[in-house]
Amino acid sequence: MAKTLEKIGIIANTDKKDAVRCTLELLEWLEERNVEVLLEREIAAKTGKGPGTERTLLPAAVDLMVVFGGDGTLLSAARTTAGHEVPVVGINLGGFGFMTVVNLNEMLPTMELILEGRFRTSKRMMLDVTLPGEEKDVPFETVLNDVVINRGNLSRMIHLETFVDDCYLNTFKADGLIIATPTGSTAYSLSAGGPIVFPELQSIIVNPICPHTLTNRPVMLPPDATIRVILWTKEECATLTLDGQISRVIRSGEAFEVRRSNTLIHLVDSPYHNYLEIVRNKLGWGGLP
Repeated sequence: MAKTLEKIGIIANTDKKDAVRCTLELLEWLEERNVEVLLEREIAAKTGKGPGTERTLLPAAVDLMVVFGGDGTLLSAARTTAGHEVPVVGINLGGFGFMTVVNLNEMLPTMELILEGRFRTSKRMMLDVTLPGEEKDVPFETVLNDVVINRGNLSRMIHLETFVDDCYLNTFKADGLIIATPTGSTAYSLSAGGPIVFPELQSIIVNPICPHTLTNRPVMLPPDATIRVILWTKEECATLTLDGQISRVIRSGEAFEVRRSNTLIHLVDSPYHNYLEIVRNKLGWGGLP
């Protein structure tokens, strides 16, 4: 029997025009069904519903997390939720939304199914990132989508000496390098010519950005691989970006490591659309003739 959902947490991107209205609608609907709702502080302030709960405290306090926004909002929530068993459902207030798979017109029917225990989750692997000068067993951050190093505003390509499990792979001469999860395969990596990888597949994608050598192609590695990258550039530094939201300067000669995290994120699957349908619709592929 599915676990009874007694407490539900809500996180919302308050910059989205429908965030307040949709939060209030769902809040009222849940309270009518005797479900306790905890609002994250920012959306609580916007809706006038009390002080709210600190975001970092929500995952341990609820049985389900609802995220209103786009994929960026869900990525931020995922880093907060990592390490907890609580499922996360993304309701799309954005444009593209590969991970926020529930459309607004599907919100209440989907929540009805969830309260009845008639839903599935997919376990999405995450990546731990260790930065220069840090202990290898203490990651700087855990990401759901990708780790990207790029030249930023530098005028020259950067050289990225890359090792997999201490075995030399290649020195990529490129604008940068993307290290992505299957979930992140439909993000920046896709724009850089990488493959679409089903989320259920456990793997790590290494994808050079605009490589100088055209034979440098994306590589899919086993999930237990450890990737170590050393930056070499004639200029001072380059930029390391995590999930497109956290940036860190990496200087020439410094290395960072990426490996599969021991933590997972449990994303609620759409009850109305399978993954192939979502990919087809989001990418605008044609239907049957």
